[in-house]
Amino acid sequence: MNPCIVGWAHTKFGRLGDETVESLMVRVTREALDDARVSGADVDGIFVGLFNNGFSEQDFPSSLPFHANESLRFKPATRYENACATGSAAIHGALDFIAAGRGRIALVVGAEKMTDVSTAGATQALRGASYLREEAAHPAGFAGVFGDIAAAYFDRWGDHYDALARIAVKNHANALHNPYAQFQRELDLEFCLRESPGNPLIAAPLKRTDCSPISDGAAAVVIAHPDVARTSQKAVAFRSTAHVNDFLPASRRERTRLEGASIAWQRAFEASAGLSLRDLHFVESHDCFTIAELMEYEAMGLTPPGRAHVALDEGWVYKGGKLPINPSGGLKAKGHPIGATGVSMHALAAMQLCGQAAGMQIDGASVGGVFNMGGLGVANYVSILERQR
Repeated sequence: MNPCIVGWAHTKFGRLGDETVESLMVRVTREALDDARVSGADVDGIFVGLFNNGFSEQDFPSSLPFHANESLRFKPATRYENACATGSAAIHGALDFIAAGRGRIALVVGAEKMTDVSTAGATQALRGASYLREEAAHPAGFAGVFGDIAAAYFDRWGDHYDALARIAVKNHANALHNPYAQFQRELDLEFCLRESPGNPLIAAPLKRTDCSPISDGAAAVVIAHPDVARTSQKAVAFRSTAHVNDFLPASRRERTRLEGASIAWQRAFEASAGLSLRDLHFVESHDCFTIAELMEYEAMGLTPPGRAHVALDEGWVYKGGKLPINPSGGLKAKGHPIGATGVSMHALAAMQLCGQAAGMQIDGASVGGVFNMGGLGVANYVSILERQR
């Protein structure tokens, strides 16, 4: 058995005016330790994900979880950052720590407080996840990078406005059952399809309903060595993981494919001792923009290139389909506090696998996948998770 998630915590995502990075981290640290039934003294290392880049005045967050439990003091604590995959980077740090024999229990905390800055400030902060030498001038910032990718995809494979709209509708419908989600309201297909005052064009062809929101929030997981996990009340094992980075400039890559994501999925399956995509019961996938989710269907091998829309046409990616994608509502509707996102995806997947996802639950789920992406397909993390108990 590999290292396991043995406890988790998750705040609601959204505009959390009374919270700070510190208060969010403190809250999920306490709740995750309680959920795992471990004390601060039991923890051997702390791994913190925070993107920041101007969202918060308070930086250098690695010791902030100590404020939740003084027994964490004098433990090694490290801050991780890898754009929108920051949370998964922290999780991989914890897994490496355990694999190296440096500790048996690791606490991973991811958080972001994005709403304290203006929209212009948020756009500038997010711009740092692109290649500034070539992409900084785009008036729509990071959304503009994905808008260009969507336009390139449409130029090659035909217009798929309908597919993007259906992804938004699907994920908002799923988020109705997620108590942590920022948006808990349905979207109408016609509303998503049409540019309007309520759904303006952000970066052609992407409209507001194609974009994940600016969010505050935090999540935490406790990861334990398999010997410790054997006596835990619940355990979700990392059957395999993969991490692949690609070139930062989009100009150096094929714009209509997420090649790094595809390789990460391939390597994760190769390391999983015989599993393939058909063995997964769901995937939490990185839908920062609807075009990202659409292209990720191809990257994970669900459809051939240019045929991602078929997964929606056939109902494969809906709850009840052969591979539900983002039963949590995804980043699109759940929210996307950057440093928290990767940790959130793993926590929600663990809930699914332990049968504790309430209205989000996929019946009989025992194996699931997580794909978390930093930048435009630059940092790519895949986890294959399997319920132990």
